[in-house]
Amino acid sequence: MTSSQIKLSNRSKVTLREITSDSVRTICNLSVRDEQQKFVAPNAMSIAQAYFSESAWFRAIYADTTPIGFVMLEDKPEEAECYLWRFMIDARYQGMGFGRRALLLVIDRVKTRPNATELLTSVVQKEGSPQSFYEKLGFKLTGEYEEDEAIMRLKL
Repeated sequence: MTSSQIKLSNRSKVTLREITSDSVRTICNLSVRDEQQKFVAPNAMSIAQAYFSESAWFRAIYADTTPIGFVMLEDKPEEAECYLWRFMIDARYQGMGFGRRALLLVIDRVKTRPNATELLTSVVQKEGSPQSFYEKLGFKLTGEYEEDEAIMRLKL
């Protein structure tokens, strides 16, 4: 265990913070478990995509003062839906409740948008998929697919 893991507990405060020139390398070095790699793009790719998208909103996820994850939305305020484009918690910090708490913060943020009525995401339906994680938070499969990913919807 690293010293930062020892300090963190399920009572650690989870926050969403802007990524800065001081934190970008650390955020880019966060990674999911090997078997989860097929479900989410590396953070460096996501950050690069965000800088070339007019509708990307992205943040680092922290537990206390430790960076533990990354989230990115496709957010078009004029539309009723917002899309959870990327979401990851580093392998070292999974299973501590941080993902759920971070996603609840994201949902609260989306609810502040004047036109927001739903949050969408998509999942690859293979062994190890995050589908059940999203279902526990109220997301439901829509029956629609984009490429090989099943679309899920959370009504706000």
